Amino acid sequence: MSNLKEQGKKAFIWDFSGKMATHGMGFVVSIFLARLLEPSDFGLIAIVMVIIGGASVFTDIGLGGALIQRRKVNSTHYSSVFYLNIVIGLLLAFITYISAAWISNFYNSEQLLPLVEVMSFLFLINAFSSVQSTRLRKELNYALLTKISFVSSLLSGIVGVLLAFSGAGVWSLVAQTLAMAVMYNILIWNTSKWKPSLAFSWKALKQLWGFGFRMFLAGMLDAIFTKLDFLIIGKLFPPATLGYFQRAKSLNNMVAQYSSESLMAVLFPILSKVQNDLPRFQNIILKSLGIISFIVFLLLGGLYLVSEELIVLLFSDKWLASVDIFKVLVLSGFGYPINALLVNVLASRGNSKLFLRLEICKKLIVSVNLLVLYFLGINIFLYGLVVKSFLGVSLNVLFASREIKLPFYVFAKPIIVQMTITIIAVVITMLFTKEMALYGVAIPILKGSLFAFLYVSMNHLINTSSYECFLDQMMPVVKMKFRNIKG
Repeated sequence: MSNLKEQGKKAFIWDFSGKMATHGMGFVVSIFLARLLEPSDFGLIAIVMVIIGGASVFTDIGLGGALIQRRKVNSTHYSSVFYLNIVIGLLLAFITYISAAWISNFYNSEQLLPLVEVMSFLFLINAFSSVQSTRLRKELNYALLTKISFVSSLLSGIVGVLLAFSGAGVWSLVAQTLAMAVMYNILIWNTSKWKPSLAFSWKALKQLWGFGFRMFLAGMLDAIFTKLDFLIIGKLFPPATLGYFQRAKSLNNMVAQYSSESLMAVLFPILSKVQNDLPRFQNIILKSLGIISFIVFLLLGGLYLVSEELIVLLFSDKWLASVDIFKVLVLSGFGYPINALLVNVLASRGNSKLFLRLEICKKLIVSVNLLVLYFLGINIFLYGLVVKSFLGVSLNVLFASREIKLPFYVFAKPIIVQMTITIIAVVITMLFTKEMALYGVAIPILKGSLFAFLYVSMNHLINTSSYECFLDQMMPVVKMKFRNIKG
């Protein structure tokens, strides 16, 4: 048990530090690209990536998650999924390629035709590395995954920036995306110990299919509904508007990546291993919820306060139109990290039937808000995202509490407490800094520092469970890192 805990901590540290390095470096690249390119360029590539991302859910039809969740997996399972992925990747690439003309006509943009045709090859490229990545995640080998992701992201970022400097426009974004996928494949094939054998078994796929199919359906619903906003905005508004939305949403997604993504990636294989030990399972979930609640509301409050200064400082004045969009997205940003943890409760316990039912309920809520976008416009739609986050978290808490036999309020309490503390700290910070005559980077630094001080102080004063969980789990990590630096 202690060995699994240590494996989990080590995997979390590697994945989190890797994401900090990879996304941080990728963020620096995006700053260069945002200054070199126009919002319309990002709008065009956003349409393409939505189509690619929506179709990518078909890549392994849920079998990757099944490989992680299933306790006994042999080489035949891995090889069978690998070859199936190649066939599906070829099929998706072909369908997307021949659909490029229709997509271009639908959006009344001739520029989209060659972009979609070239990007269609991404399906086949990604299919070659899917099983290797899944196997490393199952083994909690995030050290290797982190190194591969960082190097491929760094090299592809250099390619994108150099092309943008040379005037390649939107094609610099295309080249960056394809280069990253190719480099990731090269690195993971050279470093991963696993290689596919010639074994292929329909029986092995059927053993994975029971869990995988429902997870695939849930993933398909999520991929479609989370990207329909891009498709509708791209159809109804100019590419520049979609570019502003894409930039704001991309920046907001950093909250999810830094506050929960690493923990979620590590938790799924760990929870799958202890799925039959309910008390231990409950303890892991409650501690994780406390840590996520503490971190995510700290990040959200800070981002909301410095949103305008941050966007102008990073991307220049031409992206000012994305500030208001970003602020509202931040208000809804608490939903994803918390939901990501709670859906892991159902997935790791193997309850894919209940998982699918939950996703259908949440997608009905999303559907209503997408109708709002189509008929009432983007501003009301954005505030609808805040309502959707509240309802989505409530549903996830309800389903998770029933699955592991814990009262609803046990899940809801840390979320409500941290949200209340955040609102109070934000209001005080805004009132205190409202009349201050500060310039440049001094404004966001003061706002961020004051908010962080108030947030941590209030948590410490009332000794919240989230604060306790954060200190309990993070302080040993910090001390270990400090000792390593001193040594």
